[in-house]
Amino acid sequence: MAEQSLYERLGGVFAIAAVVDRFSDAIFDDPIAGRTSKNPALRKWHNESLGRLPGLKFERTLWVCTVAGGPFAFAGTKPGTTPVGLEEAHRDLRITSEEFDAVAGVLSRTLDEFGVPQREKDEVLGAFAAHKGEVTEGALATA
Repeated sequence: MAEQSLYERLGGVFAIAAVVDRFSDAIFDDPIAGRTSKNPALRKWHNESLGRLPGLKFERTLWVCTVAGGPFAFAGTKPGTTPVGLEEAHRDLRITSEEFDAVAGVLSRTLDEFGVPQREKDEVLGAFAAHKGEVTEGALATA
């Protein structure tokens, strides 16, 4: 019998959406990447773009479902160079490596909060980390 995909082991779209919802809200309170960030673009997004948050949560849920092997197809609002590429969606935010790592920390704590087993947590964090270069590309271009 074939092993279940990460998507299945995470509990499918409803479980993934619950984690993404909590994770997305928790980023706001992160001092490095949230609404009080030193990064003016991130600070502006967190304080002036809240109307976009429901759509962002939807896009994040689709992205996780896609990279986890689920039956959904992520299509970014600003497509990158690959089907799940994130560089164009994040370029103008000029996200630094430190800010990316802070968000990864929020994700890790959120997965713990939901009791995601270590194996699945490591796979989710690995998929997230695999896109660090794309997400931080905007900051590197202006450095």
